[in-house]
Amino acid sequence: MRILYIDIDTLRPDHLGCYGYHRQTSPNIDALARSGVRFDNVHASDTPCLPSRTALLTGRFGIHNGVVNHGGTDADPVLGGADRQFWSRLQVDSFPTRLKRAGLTTVSVSSFAQRHSAFHWYAGFDEAYNVGKYGLETADEVFAIAQDWLRRKGKQDNWFLHVHMWDPHTPYRAAPEYGEPFAESDLPSWLTEEVRASHWQGCGPHSARECNGFTANTQVAAQFPRQPHQIPDMRAVRQMFDGYDTGVLVSDDYVGRLMSLLAELDVDDETVVMLSSDHGETLGELNVYCDHQTADQWTTRIPMILRWPGVTDALAGTSMSAFHYQVDFSATMLELLEQKVPSAWDGMSFASALRTGQDVGRDHLIVSQGAWTCQRAARWDDYICIQTLHDGYHLFDDVMLFDLTADPHETRNIADEVPEATTRGLSLLGAWHGEMMADAARGRDPLLNVIAEGGPYHVRGQLPTYLARLRETHREAWADALAEKYAAELGA
Repeated sequence: MRILYIDIDTLRPDHLGCYGYHRQTSPNIDALARSGVRFDNVHASDTPCLPSRTALLTGRFGIHNGVVNHGGTDADPVLGGADRQFWSRLQVDSFPTRLKRAGLTTVSVSSFAQRHSAFHWYAGFDEAYNVGKYGLETADEVFAIAQDWLRRKGKQDNWFLHVHMWDPHTPYRAAPEYGEPFAESDLPSWLTEEVRASHWQGCGPHSARECNGFTANTQVAAQFPRQPHQIPDMRAVRQMFDGYDTGVLVSDDYVGRLMSLLAELDVDDETVVMLSSDHGETLGELNVYCDHQTADQWTTRIPMILRWPGVTDALAGTSMSAFHYQVDFSATMLELLEQKVPSAWDGMSFASALRTGQDVGRDHLIVSQGAWTCQRAARWDDYICIQTLHDGYHLFDDVMLFDLTADPHETRNIADEVPEATTRGLSLLGAWHGEMMADAARGRDPLLNVIAEGGPYHVRGQLPTYLARLRETHREAWADALAEKYAAELGA
């Protein structure tokens, strides 16, 4: 058995042709989708990068593995206590270790561990290759390593190769030779001048007036010309969409090269290929530009395409709409390899349904964010209900409800207008929390610990300077509201 996992960082499914995007960003990914199954409602349980990949590695939600943040206590997994054995539970139950039990050599080509000091990522990998650029490498550099490995060992049997490309991740940085492939393409229609102008008057890191953090960072813009530093007009909106989409196109180019290499090695028809991501990206939704800060639909929803010879052949070119966590796919892969799913995992296999072509999944999902905000959300039917514990200085409502069929880009909070759906969402969140806390990492809700330690990592200590910026840019009302809400944090 050969398995190639193509992991494209920060990839929104709705910016791929196979998911209905109007721009030609993904011809090679679209071709893969035609030969496999496309899953439409897959979400990362925990976002952003470090929590998401730790969940994938451990098969456990962040509330259980201990990683929900990018700094502080809750950026490191729980490794064990007095009952820790010679091999830790992290080692024994990690996804790559379980693949090794199926007889696979496990290999990762990624700088993720270096970028996030997440060296637990290596638990169970036989080989690990780091480009060494902390996530600022481009797909050609990643491909060079993957190509070398495949040429040396790809014709052998029984391997799992993880290839991680970063190109859609902010800052948008496609090489100049890619030009401006979308300069004449229509923009997504929802982000109108009216929407942009309202965002310009708002607040928060990566909002329209400071879309590279807490300031208008001209240094980022100078170094990465595809990345806007503010969104003062529709030209900047175009710059954002074109910059992101060109990054998707770059990654897609190298997906095509990987698939061509499998064909050249004559192992294409015998290789499982899974393509996914760690999280999505908000491109203006909730007034967050060029980042992934919330537990909303566009940060937590990820693409998932699976081509498994002998399993998905009859389903080629179809899609499935049932709800799944990403960790459900690692559990499913183990079962398809005739391996037992660890009892401690939160991921649930749906291998039997996949074998019979049934579109069966979870009734609902609970997703979280802890590095920029502290939020949990319930996703079911047409709705997402987001509960905010710390708003990351965006002044989000404590509870937000969006009808994603009527309002897919989350422009209007209808929590007060549809109370029965809001009650349903909060009930799902409460029931999940009660169930999960029985085995909570370190005996405490990690999101509450994040708040107790000073808030999400990326906003800690930023408020005083940001209040001054808000006042300097004539947004005194937002500054006053934040100062009042976070008076205790300011020591007032």
